[in-house]
Amino acid sequence: MHIHPDASAVARSLAPDEPVILNRPHAAARAARFFATKFPGKALYAVKANPSPDLIKILWANGITHFDVASIAEVRMVRATLPQATLCFMHPVKTASAIREAYFQHGVRTFSLDTQDEVEKIVAATTDSEGNPAKDLRLCVRLRVSSDYSELSLASKFGIDLADAGALLQSTRQVADWLGVCFHVGSQAMTPFAYVQAMERARAAIADAGVVIDMIDVGGGFPSCYPGMEPPPLEDYFAIIHRHFEALPIAYNAELWCEPGRALSAEYNSLIVKVEKRRGDELFINDGAYGALYDAAHVAWRFPVRHIARDETNDNAAIDVAEMQPFSFYGPTCDDADFMEGPFMLPAEIKAGDWIEVGMLGAYGAAMRTAFNGFGTGEVVNVADEPMASLYTGRPDPRVSDNVVSLR
Repeated sequence: MHIHPDASAVARSLAPDEPVILNRPHAAARAARFFATKFPGKALYAVKANPSPDLIKILWANGITHFDVASIAEVRMVRATLPQATLCFMHPVKTASAIREAYFQHGVRTFSLDTQDEVEKIVAATTDSEGNPAKDLRLCVRLRVSSDYSELSLASKFGIDLADAGALLQSTRQVADWLGVCFHVGSQAMTPFAYVQAMERARAAIADAGVVIDMIDVGGGFPSCYPGMEPPPLEDYFAIIHRHFEALPIAYNAELWCEPGRALSAEYNSLIVKVEKRRGDELFINDGAYGALYDAAHVAWRFPVRHIARDETNDNAAIDVAEMQPFSFYGPTCDDADFMEGPFMLPAEIKAGDWIEVGMLGAYGAAMRTAFNGFGTGEVVNVADEPMASLYTGRPDPRVSDNVVSLR
């Protein structure tokens, strides 16, 4: 695939009328190497964040060998893409047929759960035709923990309450060859303290159960950089997690796992959109709530943006911060709900026919695109420049605007 220098070169070369996704393989590779070498345990990529086979191959080539799959479709896709990868079915509620296929056809041995019913379902689905139950199940009991320190909560849907966790750990230990405790602190955890609270809850559950624990999985939640959300260095998260893991009452050879999704994929993609119309401080663009900008619409996520004018001299890089103003976006569909409030800081003179690069869309961006109202198409190209912000190359320059756009 041809590699373009950056978004401006893509826009001026292709003059696209449809959104264009920009891939940065080097950014994904760098993130993978960071987790593979610096996290004090094993990192599983949470495939749902971005299920691109190309991205998954990049992560594999740079040290990520385990994958958190949440559906039988993800199991099939990752197994077809990476025959040697270790797949862990970490959705706590699965159909019996999905468990059976994952175990017998795709070699999956690790499953998460948060109820006794799910334990029994897993055991039944992995029992062979002669009535022999599986002897190699690696089961992870998911605890409910707080999402108070994260931008998006994951506290209400899954996880067993602490008061009931001990009994579930005891019953799961009876059928598991290998027993883990897992949890998820929520997406975009803005402080390492989120994991301290969760691991203290894991400590209490383990003490109540009085069983041998072979693995602690701290889940996802590792952040990336967005406007108004500049988290501490990831090394701070790793250090605190490791320190508290070492103090848990677990087996001497217990493993430490994590499940980064956003942190491994956010910097992989950005998006070029075209301004079709301007109405005051509202810009009508060709992607939105039903496309890669789902999060910008539905959870008011503020992505970094960069102006790409038709006249090269008027690009965002040439505009002083003082000349920026806040804009909101409307997407291309007929729905009023196709609206992104922002604010997105762009040059005051932006007009119809210009383009905008929307950055840090590798997580939950391309994965959320639909064909609603006939939209959702567009090219995918590779670019060589750096993402607009990164936790792997140092801090963005604070003198640059609230868009978290780094200096060139």
